[in-house]
Amino acid sequence: MTDLTKLTIADARDLLKKGDITSRELTEAHIEAVEAADALNAYIAKTPEMALEMADKADAKIKAGEQTGMTGIPVGIKDLFATKGVHTQACSHILDGFKPEYESTVSQKLWDDGAVMLGKLNMDEFAMGSSNETSFYGPVKNPWRRGDTDTVPGGSSGGSVASVAGFAAMGATASDTGGSIRQPASFTGTFGFKPTYGRCSRYGMVAFASSLDQAGTITRTVRDGAIMMESIAGFDAKDSTSVDMPVPNFEAALTGDIRGMKIGIPQEYHLAGMPGEIEALWHQGIEWMKAAGAEIVDINLPHTKYALPTYYIVAPAEASSNLARYDGVRYGLRETVQGGGLVDMYEATRAAGFGDEVKRRIMIGTYVLSAGYYDAYYLKAQKVRQLIANDFKRAFEKVDAILTPTAPSAAFAPGEKSDDPIAMYLNDVFTVPASLAGLPGSSVPAGLDANGLPLGLQILGKPWDEETVFKVSGVMEEAANFTAKPTEWWR
Repeated sequence: MTDLTKLTIADARDLLKKGDITSRELTEAHIEAVEAADALNAYIAKTPEMALEMADKADAKIKAGEQTGMTGIPVGIKDLFATKGVHTQACSHILDGFKPEYESTVSQKLWDDGAVMLGKLNMDEFAMGSSNETSFYGPVKNPWRRGDTDTVPGGSSGGSVASVAGFAAMGATASDTGGSIRQPASFTGTFGFKPTYGRCSRYGMVAFASSLDQAGTITRTVRDGAIMMESIAGFDAKDSTSVDMPVPNFEAALTGDIRGMKIGIPQEYHLAGMPGEIEALWHQGIEWMKAAGAEIVDINLPHTKYALPTYYIVAPAEASSNLARYDGVRYGLRETVQGGGLVDMYEATRAAGFGDEVKRRIMIGTYVLSAGYYDAYYLKAQKVRQLIANDFKRAFEKVDAILTPTAPSAAFAPGEKSDDPIAMYLNDVFTVPASLAGLPGSSVPAGLDANGLPLGLQILGKPWDEETVFKVSGVMEEAANFTAKPTEWWR
């Protein structure tokens, strides 16, 4: 092997099992890759010494015949997941210096399986953003460029996708509240998977919107996503929203056979003004499904048009409540005012600690929860959210999975939409409805636009039917045969 960083998780797993490579060799190669990819700004904390210790333990585990799917595999961890004794700040200034004394359940499951941590990954502050430009640690660059122009990696899991697309991690944890796994995966030619809400524990995840946040994965292939998802999924008594049900063998679902399955095409996702390239790729995806033996069924999701306004009431409301805990008293940043009192300290700390986008969402959320507006906004949004979920429920009485574009465009240039919040929020137009309904979904790299930038197709499934999403994703991956890679300009 001349470049171990180009291996898939599945290939590395097999080579580790045969003894052809060691986890230490694999990890050393990735530590070098992490350093070489500094220009991407994907990692905001590196843990090379810890990684090598974990690699040696993984090698011992493999030698003892105790290998599981993720044993010895180097991964990156989104800064949203608590890692014991290691930087965990959700890329916000207000959590300055915070190193938790506990581990998130998702990352602990990976370590229990013998995975190796390369470091903590950059993200939009508190997961609020669609371009990874709101991080206190600066923006992440997409390994894919538009000619000589940089592009954003999408968000909020920008560091996760950039590290995987840039061969500086074999896989990465991510989180999806309104599309923060699927949209950046589409922008970077990676495979993003968001499970059903409740499939993965939220314990140890820094909360944004508790009824929407869900952990997931970024990998380079569908099979790798299945392997990594099986590792992080499962019931956790520490999370009241975690559902007690067995975790299927997701990799076994990759049979390549979808003959007779019914794939739904929602008419409401044909948006006016949508780029022709996106529409054409969607039609191509439909043809791939037909060629694989699936039946295409037109479906209606009539409340789709209300999904974005509903999301941008519900999510900020929950964020306003969740972020009230950051007050400068117990941990993180503390700003004092000469001669001021406790309230002055609160105000100064929150003013200095939160970025503009976080402040915007806190103010929106506080407004919609305030007396006189709660019923008109928040309560009504919750009712519409149920109508959106009901639309999907009726659709899934007719179909096994739903196929849509992942995002309404390819990656855009930094700063292109950051001054226009509405334009930025529209990036989530195809991903938000499924988030509101708590459905499993994926983004599969399926093509390139005229500028050579990746485009993804989204596959949605019934609640708790991740296996079908993986199965259809695998067939889509094979049909698309997406082999393009970003140029290694950052090395």
